[in-house]
Amino acid sequence: MMKQGFGLQYFSKTIFLLGFIFIFSCGEDKVDNPIPDPRIPLELIDLSYGTDSRQKMDVYLPANRTRQNTKVLIWIHGGAWIDGDKAEFRDFKPWFEAVQQDYAYISLNYRLFNAITGANPFPSQEEDIERAMDFIRSKLQEWNVSEKVVLAGGSAGGHLSLLHSYKNNDGLVKVAVGIFPPTDLLTLGNGNPLIEFLLRNLIGDPIIDRVRYVNGSPVNFIQPNAVPTAFFHGDRDDIVPIAQSYLLEERLRENGVPKAFKYYPGLGHGFTEPIYREIIQITENFIRQHL
Repeated sequence: MMKQGFGLQYFSKTIFLLGFIFIFSCGEDKVDNPIPDPRIPLELIDLSYGTDSRQKMDVYLPANRTRQNTKVLIWIHGGAWIDGDKAEFRDFKPWFEAVQQDYAYISLNYRLFNAITGANPFPSQEEDIERAMDFIRSKLQEWNVSEKVVLAGGSAGGHLSLLHSYKNNDGLVKVAVGIFPPTDLLTLGNGNPLIEFLLRNLIGDPIIDRVRYVNGSPVNFIQPNAVPTAFFHGDRDDIVPIAQSYLLEERLRENGVPKAFKYYPGLGHGFTEPIYREIIQITENFIRQHL
């Protein structure tokens, strides 16, 4: 009797627990992907856009966002395609917010080249940006933000920003921004053995694999319908020579593409906070002209 009673009691508890789990699961299905309330700010950290652990993004949605007016600025981090993280944007975010109103911000990670194993050679990074942008497009309505999209980045991130905007843009990106961006991979390493070594490992031999260099260079995809572009460079940059931005300026001018270019005398590959704040203000003024 005791065993029977215990068994019945156990069975009853099990049925109750299963019923509770079923009810909870049904309720959970209904709110698994709730539509965010646009009146409330929302942060989505480490949101996956692919299966790789590096294919993640951080999304910062403002309060009272609308499909008509809320612009989207997407940031791509630098790090020579082998390092860096989307978390760097957290340092810049308050500077953007100080001059921009009604913006959603997205910071992207992407697969990094592993110089030891050779994993994720270029164009893995380009492909990830394209995948991320497709994912973002699919979420704009759910996030209740507009298709007024700005794609920006610094150094390698600037390269990827410009490359996507000129080569793979399906019309979503309306303005591109690059801070000391590589624009022509064939000439990037000229005279710098460290950069040449990096590029040989990342892309291949510049003679044998010349097509890869050409296809990975933003300046080769500039056409008259290219998006308006703002870019910035220090004239003492010994990592990404300012000649890269001079060439970009020339190609944009030849094709009649709206541009804002400012170079900073005496500065190298990295700026101070006041300079970055100035760049953000110039960028915002430029965006207002073209969005």
